[in-house]
Amino acid sequence: MNSKTPLAIGIAGGSGSGKTTVANEILKRVGRERIAYLQQDSYYRDLSALPSTRHAELNFDHPDSLETELLIEHIAALRNWKPVAVPIYDFTTDRRTAETFTVYPSNVILVEGILIFVYPELRKWFDVKIFVDTDADLRFIRRLHRDLTERGRSTESVIQQYQNTVRPMHLEFVEPSKRYADVIIPEGGHNTAALDMVVARIESLLQ
Repeated sequence: MNSKTPLAIGIAGGSGSGKTTVANEILKRVGRERIAYLQQDSYYRDLSALPSTRHAELNFDHPDSLETELLIEHIAALRNWKPVAVPIYDFTTDRRTAETFTVYPSNVILVEGILIFVYPELRKWFDVKIFVDTDADLRFIRRLHRDLTERGRSTESVIQQYQNTVRPMHLEFVEPSKRYADVIIPEGGHNTAALDMVVARIESLLQ
């Protein structure tokens, strides 16, 4: 059992801001073998009990759509050097699959998600909080491309969802949560100077 408490880092930002790019760059530079990586997208609530015709009525950009209590349990377990079974979410059906994948404890816990700085009970687990700040037009273009190519959605449905829930929830929850960040990275993974500083800080904290 390792007596040292892992370093917990949170990466937040709007949908399409480049959070995953920043996370992947940290994984590459610090070393994947040194990081336990969790994505908030894995923790969407399972909607298998709800008729698929009603899924379009739900607000997937509201904090209530996520099982935050399970994410907190997993962070707590990893900080105590225990592995966790992370859900696998199918965005084409809005359901969790029957399978999970195991994330093993490591010196760094990296958590990435849109709403992770919204909840006070989740924020307190992070030693370092990073917010990726990107212009709204770029975020929308990236989200449109992702949902068309990876999640099997139509252009019209993506635009409608953006107008009805994504933008309002960003303004109500995501943007205000920026004030809790220790570091704000403009332009996400393309900001080499900011990433250099973040990685150097992580390395110094690990030492």
